[in-house]
Amino acid sequence: MSDWDGRSKGSVLGYKIFVFLIKKIGIKSSYFILFFVASYYYLFQWKSNKYIGYFYKQRLGYSYFKTQKSIFKNYYTFGKTLIDRVAIGSGMRHKFTYEFDGIDILKRFLEQKKGGILISAHIGNFELAEYFFQDIDMTGQINLVTTDSEHRAIKNYLESIAIKSSIKFILIQEDLSHIFQINQALANNELICFTGDRYIQSNKVLSTSFLGKQASFPAGPFLLASRLQVPVAYVFVMKETNTFYHLYTREATVKHRDSQALLEDYVSHVTQMIRRYPLQWFNYFDFWNAFK
Repeated sequence: MSDWDGRSKGSVLGYKIFVFLIKKIGIKSSYFILFFVASYYYLFQWKSNKYIGYFYKQRLGYSYFKTQKSIFKNYYTFGKTLIDRVAIGSGMRHKFTYEFDGIDILKRFLEQKKGGILISAHIGNFELAEYFFQDIDMTGQINLVTTDSEHRAIKNYLESIAIKSSIKFILIQEDLSHIFQINQALANNELICFTGDRYIQSNKVLSTSFLGKQASFPAGPFLLASRLQVPVAYVFVMKETNTFYHLYTREATVKHRDSQALLEDYVSHVTQMIRRYPLQWFNYFDFWNAFK
């Protein structure tokens, strides 16, 4: 069983620190300060070092020295994505550029008036997508389904000091009331976004081979997406340079009521992103249950 505790690594305190730095010294200088923050994580976060090191050494086949270098660079890149989110959410969107790859798929989904399901992962920075989607009139139409209440706390804090976010949150509930919210949003021709790569102990899971070893994934996104008969796509927002992002949308291959096939299709797309952007895999727990 995965030991992810349902909370993301980024915290409200971390965002407050980044807001202070950005306001006082700017984005580029914040990146410089981040070097020391990443160094602290590399030196003292032994548990997450072990897990992310396993990813690089055992799953990607890196050498020992390349693995150590990648662990540090992974922390540094993760910090950059947090700074970028704060900066863009604070009204500095104009300082960043982006490229849409497959945005026509999302437009087609909305034209069909069925709503749609987007499945992302903790690779890159999907939460930046809302600020770029504003350019194609998709504001107010995205709902993020999450188990992590910290997302809402972060959103509330950013809205208190920045631009109001248009993303709606649907928190997964034990009484399954979130299913009704999802159905209502789809009926309103809105998009539902899941992250398909984390589960907690109470979740039902599906398993498949991922980077050469069996891994478990939350069953919910794939069960719903394969049964609701609405369009499904994978969306990834990847950092290319300090100020340039690449937004990928890929239409999913969906067989009705075949959640396992959808999971395997999803994993193949996530694998492609990892191969292209190995420093942007941000799952800091025992993903493959290798240390049980």
